[in-house]
Amino acid sequence: MTSPQASATASPARARLLETASAIFYADGIRHVGVDRIIAEAQVTRVTFYRHFPSKEDLVLAHVEQRDQQIRSVVTEAFRTSTDPEALLLMMMAGIGAEICGPGFRGCPFINAAAEYPDPGHPVRRAVQAHRTWFRQTVLNLATAAGCTDSEHTTAVLILLRDGAMAGGDLDDPQSVREHLMRTVSAVLEDGRKAR
Repeated sequence: MTSPQASATASPARARLLETASAIFYADGIRHVGVDRIIAEAQVTRVTFYRHFPSKEDLVLAHVEQRDQQIRSVVTEAFRTSTDPEALLLMMMAGIGAEICGPGFRGCPFINAAAEYPDPGHPVRRAVQAHRTWFRQTVLNLATAAGCTDSEHTTAVLILLRDGAMAGGDLDDPQSVREHLMRTVSAVLEDGRKAR
């Protein structure tokens, strides 16, 4: 499998393929979607598809990597607006709360992809793990800077809250999940600082 980032070009057809596939993968699942459907909905030829993505697996990897980059960009932008670590953690969690209340929310795209690619050595699963590692380190750095004495524990709890909210936002009332997420995040941060 070739890295989609390495072979990425600014082609409108490639962008359309990736945008179409990402929407379909998120709505219907990765393994349930065939290349023919993606080609038809993106309105490209089979030759164009394979010119940009040698296989469906390459497209899936590009989908996961693109989603990772989108989230990293949002977090980077948030870091430009504030230097307060607690405010940044609350902004990140509020962003998750907003996402779960958005139209068409179907859970965490990374957890969804991991469920369909259980082999830890598969490139898609490694891309999911790279995102999780980055996210966890970002939360850990912020929790430490916010004065949480047991920042490892605080980080673990915040990640569990995030994962639970992503599942609950798909399965339950997303507004209620968002409200409970934000209340609990605030309590966890307060508790983390009290441990001093």
